[in-house]
Amino acid sequence: MTKPKEINWFPSFATHHKIPFGSFVFNEQLERLSNELVRAERPPFEYLNDNDISGTYLFYNGEVQFGKPELERLLEWTSKGNTLVVSSMVFEQKLLDTLNLKTRSISNFDHFTDTYQVQLANPNLNNGITYKFDRPTTFYHFNKIDTLNTKVLGFIDKYDEENTKINDSLINVVSQPFGKGNIILSTFPQSFTNYFILQSPNQDYTAALLSYIDLDKPIYIDAHYKSGKKIYTSPMYLFLNTKSLKWAYYIVLIGVLIYIIFEGKRKQRAIPIVRPHRNQTLDFTRTISNMYYEKGKHLDIAQHKIQYFLEYIRDNMHLSTAEINDTFIKNLAARSNNSIEETRSLFELIKNINNSTNINQTQLERLNTLIEQFKSNNQWKTKA
Repeated sequence: MTKPKEINWFPSFATHHKIPFGSFVFNEQLERLSNELVRAERPPFEYLNDNDISGTYLFYNGEVQFGKPELERLLEWTSKGNTLVVSSMVFEQKLLDTLNLKTRSISNFDHFTDTYQVQLANPNLNNGITYKFDRPTTFYHFNKIDTLNTKVLGFIDKYDEENTKINDSLINVVSQPFGKGNIILSTFPQSFTNYFILQSPNQDYTAALLSYIDLDKPIYIDAHYKSGKKIYTSPMYLFLNTKSLKWAYYIVLIGVLIYIIFEGKRKQRAIPIVRPHRNQTLDFTRTISNMYYEKGKHLDIAQHKIQYFLEYIRDNMHLSTAEINDTFIKNLAARSNNSIEETRSLFELIKNINNSTNINQTQLERLNTLIEQFKSNNQWKTKA
């Protein structure tokens, strides 16, 4: 916890990273210089299709590989008068073929003390100054260009520990018109990183590269093709990537484990299961009703059912059943979600049964059916 934190040399190129190879400083300065700066989180193919934009689209990363449809969409957008800037050590092969370019790598594995120094081709921007970069083991340059259409913007030189130039100047930044627009390619994406910009006077080199784009127009910085882009693969990302929260999480887990171990040793007498007494009212009712039914006392059963039904109306519909008239039937139909005709038909049957001295099985079954249908239409109210 107290020892110094190791430097993270991961080649992130992400605008939110303050590590050496992040681009927080560049993004902060570009926000100050540009009139409109937009961070494009989505793939460029989707972003260009969903947004009508113009200006400069800036890509920089250790490797930028477009698919064929995406590259064609970018080139189409560029040809309309926009600027495409791609700074990468590895380019899309189709992009190089389209611009008639080839790249090659050089390495300092045999001479670890050697350093790379970059410079600009324009004398108004150069002033004879070279800018050092001492971190890479491999550097890329353009070994073939289309001399008729390509404009050289920058070079790279290799120097030994005595600051003696080892090789000829190698091209590392080029510009080429494309339709009404312009394409700028650089094999030195490290020029946008915190490590390079904060080593004076290297910031002048990055500023000079920006002079080739129109800062008055919107600039769209790609955040999709970034090695260090934000990726959340787990809900525990916040806990496990913050040291204090991570240890708090581990302590909670350890505490729960200790609690389970010691609390599990406690003995507790088993609590007997007390089963509730069975409600036999329904069984008794069924027995009595079957007895009446088997003896053919249909009228008695119907009268009991009518009395129960009227009680049901008083309890659930809150209507008095002392007088059955048209007003009662209309109110009951409205409250029970039944039609007036259905309600009237039911009570006419009830009236006929009450006035009869004897009924048959068919009349009893019809009474039961109409009452059950009446209740079923009212279920949505009685449930509440």
